[in-house]
Amino acid sequence: MKTALLIIDNQNDYFPGGKMELVGSVQAAAAALRLLSAFRKQSWPVYHVQHISMQPGATFFLPDTEGAAIHKSVAPLPTEPVITKHFPSSFRDTSLLEQLKADKIGTLLICGMMSHMCVDTTVRAAFDLGFSCIVTHDACATRDLSFNGVTVPAAQVHASYMAALGAVFAQVKGVEEILENISSTV
Repeated sequence: MKTALLIIDNQNDYFPGGKMELVGSVQAAAAALRLLSAFRKQSWPVYHVQHISMQPGATFFLPDTEGAAIHKSVAPLPTEPVITKHFPSSFRDTSLLEQLKADKIGTLLICGMMSHMCVDTTVRAAFDLGFSCIVTHDACATRDLSFNGVTVPAAQVHASYMAALGAVFAQVKGVEEILENISSTV
């Protein structure tokens, strides 16, 4: 079984000037690019996930807008599949599972945006489907959240979700550790 890189929702609306700017999106994308470059160098499988909002009243990732486009820093090559989704899970109502099975993928190296939403939901779904998961924490980004009158800073949101995913659903590692492991296997 092979390992694939899954890059979730690195789309323009999450970057400076976008309709839903995240804290640390530029840094997370730079880390994702390092992983993407390593996978491309080895000709290992890469899948890009792109969210297109279809819900009434949606304010970002709207169809046929520049905000919904995958950010240029991690733009897919013509040979890299782009999975279009309309829900937080990259598996719900998409062809991702079938493509991963056809390509004999057993492990997913996952990065993307938002840590607390689509990354979390996709990792948990992948785990339930039997995949081994590795989340690259520094190649993910999120935003401040509010609950019951309290604002939770993005760094704490991110840390909480990475801690929860790392408890059961995935290994949670940094880009440097992953790249060191890649270079030691080739």
